[in-house]
Amino acid sequence: MAKTTLIKGPVTHELISSRMRLLGENREIGGHSIFLGQVRADIKGIRKVKAIEYSAYEEMVNREAESIKQKILSEYNDVRSIDIFHSTGVVMAGEISLMVLVSAGHRQHAMAACDKTVEMIKEKLPVWKKEIFEDNSHEWKRENLA
Repeated sequence: MAKTTLIKGPVTHELISSRMRLLGENREIGGHSIFLGQVRADIKGIRKVKAIEYSAYEEMVNREAESIKQKILSEYNDVRSIDIFHSTGVVMAGEISLMVLVSAGHRQHAMAACDKTVEMIKEKLPVWKKEIFEDNSHEWKRENLA
């Protein structure tokens, strides 16, 4: 079981809990590792980030995410499931913009695979970020950090 979804707006608590409930039905899983990426209220000079607007090339996101999952599954044979949910649109500081949930037979594989998945997402996923400041000015982020 694996799911990749671009969602409009932030990743909600309801989405997180519903995925966990669903995965709890699989009795072969012994560990889950979850990464939740939250928008920070960074200070850039004298401006404070109030939100990030995410845009993505959906077809390419799906292709790259599938490639990432296949690499992780081939490297960690104990992994049973990889879910990736990434926001598009505006996400306010303090809200969640990325959820990676990796489930495996054992916790060590779940944790290592989750970390590697997040690093690969940051490196390869075609998602662009425009920081929106409290004064309503904006600036495109140069690095691809989820």
